[in-house]
Amino acid sequence: MTTAMSKPASSTHPQRGELAVHAKGVTKHYGKGDNKVLALRGVDLEIAYGELMMLVGPSGCGKTTLISVIAGILDRDEGELSVFGNDYAKQGQRIKTLWRGANIGFVFQQFNLLPTLTAAENAAVPLMILGESRASAVKKAKDMMSRVGLESKFNSLPSQLSGGQQQRVAIARALVHQPKLIVCDEPTSALDATTGHAVLRLLKGVALQEDRALVIVTHDSRIFGFADRVATMDDGKIVTIGKPSEVMQ
Repeated sequence: MTTAMSKPASSTHPQRGELAVHAKGVTKHYGKGDNKVLALRGVDLEIAYGELMMLVGPSGCGKTTLISVIAGILDRDEGELSVFGNDYAKQGQRIKTLWRGANIGFVFQQFNLLPTLTAAENAAVPLMILGESRASAVKKAKDMMSRVGLESKFNSLPSQLSGGQQQRVAIARALVHQPKLIVCDEPTSALDATTGHAVLRLLKGVALQEDRALVIVTHDSRIFGFADRVATMDDGKIVTIGKPSEVMQ
């Protein structure tokens, strides 16, 4: 069963525990006719400011679709969705893209690094999209890369990096512009336990800020303990939400 939380307050300075993300009855399908597949079947989910929420469940149950809808990458078909009081359905495509770029950091499972840019330039992309100068953006990107242990890889191309190093560049890119919502799809899949825990400590520190929130899709039970709550999905729905200790039993 899901855990009800308080409704968003009108204050411009949110407090931990108030709602950052509110989804109710969210549906999403792919294809048409006989090929129609229901990926989300009426999802209800609430994520609080200052919370690290993890989504777990079998492959194909709708986890990546759900975080893509929350991040505004995919449009929902039906239901309610509010992210920091913002409803994507009420925005035009350009405004939605600009809002998403300023407020959301997304760590893709496939990393999506640009092959002709250095690691530091890749990590700087969100800042440059927002209009920051290249020099300033790259400097901030290098600072963030140092926080994920990539001080020696600033000038390396993606092809010169291991999978784990590419993943850490993707994480630095997601955090560099100080987004309010960080959405991660399997952020530790290519990392060893020690590095994975270091990355989660960094992400947890970001999530604990009162005006931020973090949602992570993962199969990695080694990191469940970093979550405030864990939501289990199956067949396009959230079936349980509980503390990490309850999921790990």
